[in-house]
Amino acid sequence: MRVIIGSKNPAKISAVQNSFSNQRAEFIPLDIPSGVNAQPFSDEETIQGAINRAQGALLEGNGDIGIGLEGGVQDTCRGLYICNWGALASKEMDPIIAGGARILLPEEVAVRLRGGEELGPVMEDYAKKKNVSKQEGAVGVFTTGMVTRAEMFTHVMNLLVGQWRYQLHNITYSK
Repeated sequence: MRVIIGSKNPAKISAVQNSFSNQRAEFIPLDIPSGVNAQPFSDEETIQGAINRAQGALLEGNGDIGIGLEGGVQDTCRGLYICNWGALASKEMDPIIAGGARILLPEEVAVRLRGGEELGPVMEDYAKKKNVSKQEGAVGVFTTGMVTRAEMFTHVMNLLVGQWRYQLHNITYSK
């Protein structure tokens, strides 16, 4: 099975590999554009970015499955939360979508995002560390490493792969 990952981000690649660890699969990461803003600012925009990456990966990589993982933020009456969404695309069915954990961002980070900056560079400045988005992510910084970005996306991937298996099972028995 060829699994095409719509990103070359190490945290996202790790999440996909973790979720398919008990299956024989070839993993091919590609730089697939999200088709949304560099900093998605709502669940809907983040979902659309994940779908765009999954469908683009499936087409461009000529795989069996395309995966799109997208991180964003969602503004609420309680503050700005990180959000993460994933999509799994295959030729047999409509894209499968799942979302994951959310945590509140400190207001000093939220202000900068609302001002038009992206979370990755803001977190590098905030944490005084390079490549935060490719390593522990904002969630890793704000949970003191209890949950990393790869783990957060692995949770989303497990939801996607579980739904995919369920749908494949039902397709097999409904024919």
